[in-house]
Amino acid sequence: MDWGTVSTEDLIEALKEVDWSSPPRPLNEFFSKFTVPRSSNKWNSRLKCNLYYYRTNYFLMIMFILGLGFLRRPLAIVAAMSTALTIAFLNDSFAGTFSEKVTRTVRRFSPHFAAKMRPPLMPVLRGRPSSKRAIYVCGRPRWQFVVLFSTVSFILWFVSCGLLTLLWALTAGLLATVMHASFRTPNLKARLNTFREEFRAVWRNYSDI
Repeated sequence: MDWGTVSTEDLIEALKEVDWSSPPRPLNEFFSKFTVPRSSNKWNSRLKCNLYYYRTNYFLMIMFILGLGFLRRPLAIVAAMSTALTIAFLNDSFAGTFSEKVTRTVRRFSPHFAAKMRPPLMPVLRGRPSSKRAIYVCGRPRWQFVVLFSTVSFILWFVSCGLLTLLWALTAGLLATVMHASFRTPNLKARLNTFREEFRAVWRNYSDI
């Protein structure tokens, strides 16, 4: 795959749809080999490839840096976790997995209430859905959870007075992510993993038809 031809919008869309439940890459691989890209095109391709392949590592690294910045502000840590959960709900795979696990847990205690948490059925015309598949979490549209946790996060940030600390910690985390993704040399394993996930995506789309 030529990552140089992948637009930023395509990368963001892929990160929204890809499965984030996979464990992070080992540290010896994460900090294996670093080289300076030879050109701006090489840098652009390497940056997108590493952001996609090491996505879980970068997410955990940013959360770790935020945690260090809020050691003296416990309420700000809760705000950071709420913000991370808000961002996680934007991912299709996480939203679906979260909804399935919560519904399965509720079913053990109240099957009747769990039945109400199922997503509504979409009308089908000529064997295909009549509109783009909407994401539901516990029977509710995803945007309701995003708005709810975003509001809670904003209130907690305001109460904890940690907005300035958040800005510095988030800047440091994003800078560390960009630096690593720019100089970490993509290996063959990363390319093979990308091809495998592309095949799975194509096969999933084919099976939905």
